[in-house]
Amino acid sequence: MSRRRLVVVGGVAGGMSAAARARRLDETLEIVVLEAGPYVSFANCGLPYHLSNDIPSADFLLLHDPQSLAEDLALDVRIDHRVTAIDRAARIVTVVSPQGEEQIGYDALVLSPGAVAVEPPIEGLHADHVHHLRTVPDVKAIAAQLDGLLADNPNPVAVVVGAGFIGLEAVEALVSRGVTVHLVELAPQVLPPLDAELAARVAAELTLNGVQLHLGVSATSVDPQVVLSDGTTIEADLVLVNVGVRPATTLAADAGLELGVQGAIVVDQDQRTSDEHIWAAGDAVQVSRYGLTAPGVVPLAGPASRQGRRAADSICGHRTTPQAPVLGTAIVRVFGLTAAVTGLSQRQLAQSGTPHEVVRVHSGNHVGWLPGSQIVHLVASFAPDGTLLGAQAVGSDGVDKRIDVLATAIRSGMGADDLAELELAYAPPYGAAKDPVNMLGFAAQNALDGMMPQWQPSELDAVLADELVLDVRTKREWDRGHLDGALLVPNTEVRDRLEEIREAAAGRRIAVHCASGFRSYLATRILLQAGLQARNLSGGWMTLSVARPEVLAPTHV
Repeated sequence: MSRRRLVVVGGVAGGMSAAARARRLDETLEIVVLEAGPYVSFANCGLPYHLSNDIPSADFLLLHDPQSLAEDLALDVRIDHRVTAIDRAARIVTVVSPQGEEQIGYDALVLSPGAVAVEPPIEGLHADHVHHLRTVPDVKAIAAQLDGLLADNPNPVAVVVGAGFIGLEAVEALVSRGVTVHLVELAPQVLPPLDAELAARVAAELTLNGVQLHLGVSATSVDPQVVLSDGTTIEADLVLVNVGVRPATTLAADAGLELGVQGAIVVDQDQRTSDEHIWAAGDAVQVSRYGLTAPGVVPLAGPASRQGRRAADSICGHRTTPQAPVLGTAIVRVFGLTAAVTGLSQRQLAQSGTPHEVVRVHSGNHVGWLPGSQIVHLVASFAPDGTLLGAQAVGSDGVDKRIDVLATAIRSGMGADDLAELELAYAPPYGAAKDPVNMLGFAAQNALDGMMPQWQPSELDAVLADELVLDVRTKREWDRGHLDGALLVPNTEVRDRLEEIREAAAGRRIAVHCASGFRSYLATRILLQAGLQARNLSGGWMTLSVARPEVLAPTHV
C-alpha cells in the first residue's frame, strides 16, 4: 500500500513550518517540498544585516538545506524545482527542474509561494545597478556590487526607493558602510504604517545620520542617474527598490482557486483553499485583519509560520489552533531609534470610521533617577468602552518590551483598566513602578471617564481660533518655543492665578498644555474643579512640536 503524500510548494516560513509540523505529527507521511529557488529555508529578515556586515556571510542566513532536512525530518526537499501547473482533478503538479519536466501526484497540497516585489513604473528599473532586496541571491548580488564600489570609491552614493521597514533597514546598512544615501518615498512620511507624529521622529533620526530625504515624490527613471518626479536628479552608484510586495498567486489563479484581495488566496479557518485537497499559507494568503471588516494581506514571518503549522494540523487530523485576526505587529531599528506598531493605526481607525480616543505618554524606559533613562514615546487608541485597539512606540530603548505587552493586551481583549492594573517587572535598570504601559492605562481611564478631557494636535487650528491656550510650562521652556497668543501660567502658579485665567478665558474653553501632558493634566484638574471648561493636550508640546512643527514661529526658536 502506497504512503499518503503531502506536497509543499515553496519553503521559508510558511512552507517549511507546514512540512516540519506535518512530520512531527505523522511519521508515515511522505513529504515532498518543491522550492523554485536555490534556498529552501533562510532568514530573509536578516538580509539587511548581511549588507551591513553585521552578518559577515550570507551563508549564516541559511537555516537548513535539503540534506539537513532529510536527516532531521526525513523530508524530500528539492531546490530549483518550479511548479508550473496544478491538475486538481488528477491531484498532480507539473514541475520544471534542471533535470527536465515531471509530474508529481499528491494526496494533500500546501501552497506557500510567498510574494514578489512590486515593480513601480520606473524607466530603467532593470539596469545592472538596480536591485530588489528580498532573497539571498538578491543580497549576495548587492553585497558584491557594493564591495566593488567601495574598493574604488570610499563614499559611493545609493538611492533607496521605498521607506518601509525593509527600506529603512537597507538605509541603515548602507550608511554603516560609508555610503551616502538618498531615501525616496511617495508617501509624505517615512514608514507609512507609523502615525505621522511618530514618523517625524524617525525622519529626524535619519537626517541626523546624514540620510537625504525625498518625501512625497517618486522615482521616474534610472538612466543611470535617478530622476525624481519633482525634477531632482541624483547621480547614484547603487539603487535599491523596495516599495512593497504582492502575493505570488499566478499558480493558484491558473488552477482556478478562489482569490481575494490583491489576488491573494482565500482560505478558511484551517488554511484550506476552495479545493478540499489544497491548503495555503504565508505571504500569498488573504487574512482577517484585527478590527477591520475587509480582509487584507500581511506579509510577515510570524503569521506565515503559524499558518503553515495550522495547515499541517488540519492535514494530519490534529486539533487546529483557532485562527485569530492578524495584528500586524512589526518593529524596526533606525540607527539609534526603534519604531514599532501593533493593531490599528490612527489612520486606519479614521478611515474605517471607528470611534476611538487617542492617548499619548512620554515615559522613561526605566526610572528617571537612574542614569541612562530614555523616553519611550507611546501612542495608543482605545474604543469608547476602553478596549485597546492599537498602539505604536518610538524610542531609544525599551520599545520592544512595551509593544509586545500591548500586542498581547490587544490579543487578549484588554482595555484601559487592564493596562492600569498590569503587574510588570520592575527594577530600576528595567522599568518603573508605574511602567509606560500602566501610564497609558491611567491616561486612558482619565480621558474616557471624563476626568481628563483632551484635545488633539489635529485640532490646533480650531483651538487657536476659539479657545484660550494655557501654557503651564516654565518660563525657560516658553522661551524656547510657544504658541502665539497663549497665556503662560506655570502649573505651580495655577491655583493662585485662577481669576487671571478666568478673565483671560472670557467664557471660552481653556486648552491646556505642558511638555508631555502630565503637568497640564494637574492644571486641568484644578481648572475643572474651579468651574472652568478645560481640556488637556494629548501628548503635550513633545507631540505638538513634531505633529505641527510650523507652530514654532522663527522668532520663538
